[in-house]
Amino acid sequence: MHWFLVIAPFNPKPLRPSLSANKHKPWIETEYQGIVMENDNTVLLNPPLFALDKDAPLHYAGEICGFRVHNGPLGSGSVQFEAVVLDRSTGEGLVRSKEPLDCESQREHSFTIQAYDCGEGPDGVNSKKSHKATVHVRVNDVNEFSPVFVERRYEASVPEGRLFDRIVRVEALDADCSPQYSQICFYDIITPNVPFAIDNDGNIKNTEPLDSKRQRVHTFWVTAFDCGKNRAQADAQVVVTVKPSCKPGWIGWTKRVEYTPGSGSIPLFPSLHLETCEETVWNIQATVELQTGHIGKGCDRDSYSDRSVRRLCGAVRGEVDLLPPPSPAANWTSALPTLPSSDSSLVFSFNGSNHVAVVPDSVVSALSGDHFTLQLWMRRGGANIQPSTTQSRGNRKDEETIVCSTVKNDDSYSHYSLSVHGCRLSLFYWPDVSAARPVKFLWKLEQVCDSEWHHLSLSVKFPSVMLYVDGVTFDPALIHDNGALPNPVPRQRMLIGACWEPEEKQKEILNNTIPEGKDSVKYVGGYHGLLSGVTVRPGSVEPHSVVECLYACREGLDFGDLETLGSGMKVHVNPSQSVLVLEGDDIESFNRAVQQVTYRNSLRFATPGVRPLKLTTSLRCFNEESCLSLKQLEGYLVVLQPDAPQISLSGVGPHLARPAPEFEGPRGVPLFPELRIVCSLSHAVNTATQGMEGGALMSDAVAHTLDGCEVQPLGEELNPEREELLVDMDVVRERGLEIINTTAYIAITGAESISVYEDVLRSVRYRLAKGSARFERRFRLSCSEMNGRYTSNELTLEVNFLHSLDSLYQPSHLLASQQQFLHPSHHSGELSGHTLPNPHRNSVVPGAATVIIMVCVGFLVVMVILGVFRIRSIHRRGEGARGGAKEGGSQWDDSALTIIVNPMESYESRMGISADTEGEGEEEEEEVAESPDDASDDQRIIIKKEGRDGNARRY
Repeated sequence: MHWFLVIAPFNPKPLRPSLSANKHKPWIETEYQGIVMENDNTVLLNPPLFALDKDAPLHYAGEICGFRVHNGPLGSGSVQFEAVVLDRSTGEGLVRSKEPLDCESQREHSFTIQAYDCGEGPDGVNSKKSHKATVHVRVNDVNEFSPVFVERRYEASVPEGRLFDRIVRVEALDADCSPQYSQICFYDIITPNVPFAIDNDGNIKNTEPLDSKRQRVHTFWVTAFDCGKNRAQADAQVVVTVKPSCKPGWIGWTKRVEYTPGSGSIPLFPSLHLETCEETVWNIQATVELQTGHIGKGCDRDSYSDRSVRRLCGAVRGEVDLLPPPSPAANWTSALPTLPSSDSSLVFSFNGSNHVAVVPDSVVSALSGDHFTLQLWMRRGGANIQPSTTQSRGNRKDEETIVCSTVKNDDSYSHYSLSVHGCRLSLFYWPDVSAARPVKFLWKLEQVCDSEWHHLSLSVKFPSVMLYVDGVTFDPALIHDNGALPNPVPRQRMLIGACWEPEEKQKEILNNTIPEGKDSVKYVGGYHGLLSGVTVRPGSVEPHSVVECLYACREGLDFGDLETLGSGMKVHVNPSQSVLVLEGDDIESFNRAVQQVTYRNSLRFATPGVRPLKLTTSLRCFNEESCLSLKQLEGYLVVLQPDAPQISLSGVGPHLARPAPEFEGPRGVPLFPELRIVCSLSHAVNTATQGMEGGALMSDAVAHTLDGCEVQPLGEELNPEREELLVDMDVVRERGLEIINTTAYIAITGAESISVYEDVLRSVRYRLAKGSARFERRFRLSCSEMNGRYTSNELTLEVNFLHSLDSLYQPSHLLASQQQFLHPSHHSGELSGHTLPNPHRNSVVPGAATVIIMVCVGFLVVMVILGVFRIRSIHRRGEGARGGAKEGGSQWDDSALTIIVNPMESYESRMGISADTEGEGEEEEEEVAESPDDASDDQRIIIKKEGRDGNARRY
């Protein structure tokens, strides 16, 4: 069997891939811009709407069957437009609005559109869509509206005899949406032969000066045209009234304004108003200036001492006065000249050369630390100060040192100096002269060189430094490192008014002055001006509220009620309240605002005098060339003399009589236990303006503040070895008061209420040493208010020491015999009642008592003579004479004759009682003469006769 393999050629048929009939998506532009008219619905697109398909010329797949419109970016637009296919083969389409469009309601429309092909067959299977294209359609406006005037009637009034660039402005509006048809192209006066013209903006002006006598009122009509030449639907009427000529300026200005202290706030210009004579003004600015530079330190402030004001403002205690009043304890300011000040503060003058205050080391040692607050009042240049003869004009800008100090801080020394240079203030601070590098803080201030009083407060909490000038904070303009400088000698010292040169150049200090021509290089950087209230307080820095309170002016300009301020009005007041600026654009509102400008002074006892006033007005008009110009008005405010407060001290004396042992006790005797202090005024004040409740008129007998009281011994000063005045120091310290207790006076100072001073003065006691009692002491008490400006009555108290009989009569061998002749009712051993006042302040024995003693001495002489005469007559009569006597005594026993006499009894009574004693016998008798007027008066003068010789003795 045989097999055969037959091989034949193989011709395979090629395989055709399965092809889709619709392979491509339609294509359109990405963005179209369209325009449609308000009266048409067909949108003209740019570029035209054509959809292309690469499947063409295939039937269905290459044809466009439709367009679809989608919402625009804002979700609107598709509902108002549709797109239709005009030719399926070419893909041409048309966009049209479904309803009429209104340009005035919506001018722009945006939406998206897509094209769809016809798919693979008539049923549209597998149709494809193009990307979305954005279509922006703008609705073109049709001039369908005419201009309409805002008002049908315009009125204006102008003064006669002047030409105005604008009398009144008319205005018309067009409701069309396009700029072409909505804008007013021009206005026209349709009334012929009138002396007025109108421009394309509607401003009407006169073409010739108007005369109110020839024609008082002008009436004419104007019309308006838009840029499509449509005329206004209705014309507007213009009425111009010609006023007689007027003079522009302020009306109702009062040159003199009076202010009664205690009135609170008063309007300065209650009837003032501005007359512009119908000048069209679009901005008004008025500046009111109150000049108070001559009042104290720039304005009316609290008339208390700087230390008292610090207490009233709540400042932290512990400040050290670097320029205290000259005294034996503070003699470093004795060589400095002083100037008078209306606010009772001490002002020191520095001439830039030989006026320097060297603060003692004992004071400087209390100022260590890198945290401190330096405060001072400064007036650069000052008044009545002549510059040094060696100082030329070119050297006036040299650096002037106010304070220069080196203090010890534990184991190191720090150095600082406060200086002025031109209009700059600088603080040179060296935290550690042996290690650290110095830092200089610099401020550029106009207040430094304006020759006015300014309050400076420098709070240093290194490396932070805060400067307050007149209560306003200023940041340093420059802080820089001074680099390598010669280190100050580590020695504690402080100068006021200059700084020292390096140690090797210094010489001896003579009386805090620099002799002219000899030692001109001893100190450098001499200060030229006035200083007052220079204090340093080490420790934490002073709060801002305290600094503001220390500087706060109690008088100034203010605005009555900000709620009544009209719209567009602005009010600005400077920190010192000496300048008030009003700004506005409406005349009526401005006039009402000017009448609300007030002057306030919260001091009950304001400084009387004149405060000049100035009113400067600036006007701005549309036509600056013809705008009004008003001259500056000048006047003055007169602060009347306030009623002086009546400070009345009562409830004491005039006599204080106590037994002498009470004064010798450990606490002594209170001098003023029932003291009452009352302050009142002769007029009533409105308490509502003083911030009190009720707002009723009442006597100003409350809320007064005393600032000092003094108790002074009259006659010779206190002997510290025998007598002293005591004060409850706990009350004094608790209230923060200060006390000076010397042998000549005791002074309590510090601003506090009346009740506090009453408590302190009631605690004043007078104490004597054992055996130091005298017959009388006189004291005088007085108080003051407003830093000594008002003083009280002087209350004089006479202190009488009531002595016992043992202390009055020194011979001890007679005391026993004296006691048996005392009347039983007066056997107390002490004298009661009061001592008569002594008109001679230096007398030890009271004046009235001296007269009584002289009378008694004379009476004793008479009694002695009568006694001697009786003894002799008895010896002559013998026994027979004794029988004729009244009492029938056998003999005269003069061994123990004692006569007790009341010194207050009249001379005639004494003589009568003496006559009655002549008839007595020889037995022992006692005669006591009592005063019928004062049974409580135990004071007696005891006369005792001993021996037969008739010699009288006074003990």
